[in-house]
Amino acid sequence: MEIFNNFSFILLAVFLVFSSALSADAEVQRHKFVIEATKVKRLCKTHNTITVNGMFPGPTLEIKNGDTLEVLVVNKARYNVTIHWHGVRQMRTGWADGPEFVTQCPIRPGGSYTYRFTVQGQEGTLWWHAHSSWLRATVYGALIIRPRDGESYPFPKPKRETPIMLGEWWDTNPIDVVREATRTGAAPNVSDAYTINGQPGDLYKCSSKETTIVPIDSGETNMLRVINAALNQPLFFKVANHKLTVVGADASYTKPFTTSVLMLGPGQTTDVLIRGDQPPSRYYMAARAYQSAQNAPFDNTTTTAILEYNSASCAAKKCNAATPVMPSLPAYNDTNTVTAFSQSFRSRQKVEVPTDIDENLFFTIGLGLNNCPPNFRKRRCQGPNGTRFTASMNNVSFVLPRNFSLLQAHQQGIPGVFTTDFPGTPPLKFDYTGNVSRSLFQPVPGTKLYKLKYGSRVQIVLQDTSIVTPENHPIHLHGYDFYIIAEGFGNFNPKRDTSKFNLVDPPLRNTVGVPVNGWAVIRFVADNPGVWIMHCHLDVHINWGLAMAFLVENGVGELQTIQPPPPDLPKC
Repeated sequence: MEIFNNFSFILLAVFLVFSSALSADAEVQRHKFVIEATKVKRLCKTHNTITVNGMFPGPTLEIKNGDTLEVLVVNKARYNVTIHWHGVRQMRTGWADGPEFVTQCPIRPGGSYTYRFTVQGQEGTLWWHAHSSWLRATVYGALIIRPRDGESYPFPKPKRETPIMLGEWWDTNPIDVVREATRTGAAPNVSDAYTINGQPGDLYKCSSKETTIVPIDSGETNMLRVINAALNQPLFFKVANHKLTVVGADASYTKPFTTSVLMLGPGQTTDVLIRGDQPPSRYYMAARAYQSAQNAPFDNTTTTAILEYNSASCAAKKCNAATPVMPSLPAYNDTNTVTAFSQSFRSRQKVEVPTDIDENLFFTIGLGLNNCPPNFRKRRCQGPNGTRFTASMNNVSFVLPRNFSLLQAHQQGIPGVFTTDFPGTPPLKFDYTGNVSRSLFQPVPGTKLYKLKYGSRVQIVLQDTSIVTPENHPIHLHGYDFYIIAEGFGNFNPKRDTSKFNLVDPPLRNTVGVPVNGWAVIRFVADNPGVWIMHCHLDVHINWGLAMAFLVENGVGELQTIQPPPPDLPKC
């Protein structure tokens, strides 16, 4: 008996040493976010802008793989608010994910809530943003995840690292913009500027004094952590005369590849290395729209920051006085450049892609037009030909509940909040990218979820449609990363297109740009119980209903079960 006890004791000691070694360098990082109106001046005009801690953009959080974040959010603004940690897996901590009325009710004015979660097995660049109405226009910031102590990047350590947050600015209150669009049924007014780290740059009025400067020295290699935090616009990004080496995206390392231009849909991040290998001077980094929807109005302005060489030769030449060199950006509708760029992504090594698929899903995504309800006046139906804009997945236009969050309703068994009959395939098959009959323009509104068993292997074909207009849609899945195993144009055809599947080293992402008039195929294992929304990250489209949600059931035992809700979860 004593021998057995000694053996058990040794086993326990070994286990404790091993687990403490794993968590030795893991820290709990605590932060406080005060959401408040702050005076912010852009484009010659001062606005009462909703910010975090009076900063625009908000604070950058820097953590290590394995760390736990505790962020107390205090709402001193006049709007409801929630914060989403974009791309964080939130294993079993769905209550901290943040989308309003999906995993929590909003933090009301005067209220507070602490988001608690651990970031495990992710390294690179993510970000956080408000997930309530259009507050994320100004409430956002970078989330940088470095390797654990004693571990390193899978490439030489850059000399400096700079977050490059691409944003979108309205010269008015963005909440008023979306409210007006909801009232009229028309598309919302487009933005007045794009920004880099909150600044529009030299090409806008009253902006050049504050243009973002990014330093570099001759010969050094730096990292730019590029994040598209714009509300409604995919963006091209380029640095004059400099090549960029892509090494990561959405907090997953990639096989390095070199490019002169990036394209990021809203929600996506791309880590690039840039080398100070040009004559010391000043060079513009610039971003402007990739616009794939034909005949739709968009903001066609260009935001700039300045890459500035610090070297002595630059000081002698008075580089600071020189007008920076401007890059030539792709045409607004240059889909070929977007395709070449997105198809360059690969995982660093061979990965385990789910193969025996349990759930083979096919989702159409696209816009729609609702006929004017008989009780509405004409001014409430200012969409094309007196209609109201809408959007859907598989002909269901997603409606968020108003009195409970979906996760709460699921956890507490509250009836009547949602149904689990979201269709796994389109209710009606049609020529998705051809001339679509007007009878298919009106989707059905509903709060429909799709149920997944814990551990099920899921494949989703995301198919763009030409209803109203085809468009590149950045589709984001909460609570998961997924492999993008193929993409293409036209209607997905399993007989023809299965041969294109990359099951060896596909990229791991949390947001996929579904090609305009085309399709993308993603795979993941449903190993994270909870309610997880999948939506277009063009916020105008979320408002119209371009979303659905998965209800992933608990598995067996504690480690496959969502944690209980925290005591301070906001009341509905």
